[in-house]
Amino acid sequence: RASAPTMTTTTTYVCAIDQGTTSTRCVVYATSTPREAGSYVAIANHQLEHEQRYPAPGWCAHDANEIFENACAAMRAAMGAASVGAGDVACVGMTNQRETTVAWRRSDGTALCDAVVWLDTRTKDMCEEFVRDVCEGDAKKFAPVCGLPVSTYFSAMKMRWLLRHCEAVREARDAGDLCFGTIESWLVYKLTNGKSFITDVTNASRTMLMRLDTLQWDDKMCAAFDVPLEALPKIVSCAEEFGHIDASIDRLGGIAITGCIGDQQSATLGQRCDVGEAKNTYGTGCFMLLNTGSTIVPSKNGLLTTMAWQLGGMDKKPVYALEGSVAIAGAVVHWLRDNLGLITNASDIEELARGVKDAAGVSFVPAFSGLFAPRWRDDARGVIVGLTQYVNKGHIARAALDAIAFQSRDVLEAMRQDIAEATSHQLLTLKVDGGASANNLLMQIQSDVLGLTVIRPADVETTARGAAYAAAVGAGLMTEDDIFRDNKLSSTQDETIDFTPKTSHADRERDYARWNAAVERSYNLAESAPECGV
Repeated sequence: RASAPTMTTTTTYVCAIDQGTTSTRCVVYATSTPREAGSYVAIANHQLEHEQRYPAPGWCAHDANEIFENACAAMRAAMGAASVGAGDVACVGMTNQRETTVAWRRSDGTALCDAVVWLDTRTKDMCEEFVRDVCEGDAKKFAPVCGLPVSTYFSAMKMRWLLRHCEAVREARDAGDLCFGTIESWLVYKLTNGKSFITDVTNASRTMLMRLDTLQWDDKMCAAFDVPLEALPKIVSCAEEFGHIDASIDRLGGIAITGCIGDQQSATLGQRCDVGEAKNTYGTGCFMLLNTGSTIVPSKNGLLTTMAWQLGGMDKKPVYALEGSVAIAGAVVHWLRDNLGLITNASDIEELARGVKDAAGVSFVPAFSGLFAPRWRDDARGVIVGLTQYVNKGHIARAALDAIAFQSRDVLEAMRQDIAEATSHQLLTLKVDGGASANNLLMQIQSDVLGLTVIRPADVETTARGAAYAAAVGAGLMTEDDIFRDNKLSSTQDETIDFTPKTSHADRERDYARWNAAVERSYNLAESAPECGV
């Protein structure tokens, strides 16, 4: 990696592609002092939604080609709004929905089927069979190697399913022409016209196939899942030069791709969470990460041990994290809008929920695709309990916001237990970000439920910011130390709004007990999905 340059008065432009579950966004950042993390100002952005495909209950798929086209279109539109061309952009970083799995032909870059999305549960029966036959009944058998339990969530089982159920994938494997990758692998491959087939350590750590200690694919894990090693991309760090956008891509050719990092790790980096600090991102799901530094902390309480980042090349120090993932957070608001018609816009949920004092005893467990950390119950399904004739749509809306906050408390309680056993850190505050964190009522509920101060930055879209930081490091504009230097100094990005608890301890524990009782009622409700085509 090139050394970071000295400060100049020249404006430097860095692009970030934020490829999420429901949309793809490009943000253009400008800075005249690229070594100062707080100086990166978002000057333009463009966002495009993509189709959500639900071919069967519990299934969720995306058109990989649509995602690629949207990434290019969003980048062109954002750069146009910022009045910059490809020659003006120093580099681009990429952050993405993790675990979502794409299969394509190496020879021509053709996607072989729809991408299987991270929250898809079609592999439920396969997971149960795998745990029984391969793991001797222990879903956590491979956690010491990869940090993860066997679950529908992670990429390896999605790859196994595609090899069993998609003829085109099998044909490509037999011909030695198969590429498997997560979204960043797919986008880099397409943007470089097949010249670069890579995955970064954060995305690789979500497959179940990478060893956390060596940061390399594990032959035995690949064999256990029947995934051919030759179909997997090269593992690289989150910040180095991965290639340049191909000249054939209109108005983007020549831009250096220098950052790749999974979305939740990117938000943690964007929040500049140092060792011992945690953040919670409120998007389609809810994701809490705690930076554990160079220490790999095995979880005893249902959390995931995962990568935080590795910046500047595979020879640099890896940083690890504990993570708790909630499948359905902001997605429950979309469900109220799209499926029930309770609101017209997602942002309407706050006003509707503010119209009532509380949820009137209603508990809403949105286990639409099971429950993730710390419970890991694939058999759970959504329930609403405590209904009376008094209840109206405002109470349902309030219960939905409560559910997001309670699921986050489930994760935080597990995190507290793990770090108490393995480290000297204490969680005294929680940093928050993501689209749903703009909901002031939700953030106040979250503070009340946790009994902690919740800190929201002025720029809640920290996922894109983290990708920009990674790209800047990869391009030699700054170093990892620069990101965390002067972390407490005031800047545009560092301005915060703090939410402090307003409820009593007794009320907090009473409400949490009611939530836990409702969760118990969501278990053992799943039925096997019918056989459907890919």
